[in-house]
Amino acid sequence: MTADIVVTDKNPLVLAGLKSLLEAEEGLRVVGTAADGLEFLDVIANVKCDVGVIGWEMPGCDGRAVLDAVAERPDAPRIVIYTGVPGTRVVREAMLYGAAGFCHKGDSNEALLDVVGSVAEGRMSFPFTDLRRLADDPWETLTRREIELLDALKTGRSNKQIAVDIGITENTVKFHLKNLFLKLGVKNRAQAVATALSRGDS
Repeated sequence: MTADIVVTDKNPLVLAGLKSLLEAEEGLRVVGTAADGLEFLDVIANVKCDVGVIGWEMPGCDGRAVLDAVAERPDAPRIVIYTGVPGTRVVREAMLYGAAGFCHKGDSNEALLDVVGSVAEGRMSFPFTDLRRLADDPWETLTRREIELLDALKTGRSNKQIAVDIGITENTVKFHLKNLFLKLGVKNRAQAVATALSRGDS
């Protein structure tokens, strides 16, 4: 199965290199490129893709804004943050905003391919050291939308009812719930609610 990728970078040389690297990998196909966040959103509005590779600090529309915008789209691509911004703060922030993977520009090409490949297969992929810091409390990785949906699950509402009440599509609800279950290590809404209640959330 081939995963369709849209790649973004403000540097034309880096963008060309990323495109060549990903296209040379079996199972990956670059179907679009963009120079910044706004252009990325325009591209994915017209070209269906499975994974988007974007920067964090981009002119006009940064990684945070892109992740917020993508989360509201039905059949949204999973996002990999590929950035040169140093420090662990950006990794945690990317997780909180709903990214599915993270790779630093200082890492090897093989590391980027591993991250993109894992995300394309439906897994989350973040630096091991940062995941260890968050492992003791996966609740810290939940996005604002995921917390909102978890609260809605406690009321027993269906996906359709939640979508209407929050003002998003039912497909978007399913997208967020899938990520929520993955982060909490549960398989369904009943387990998610039970986990929340056992934690003391009411």
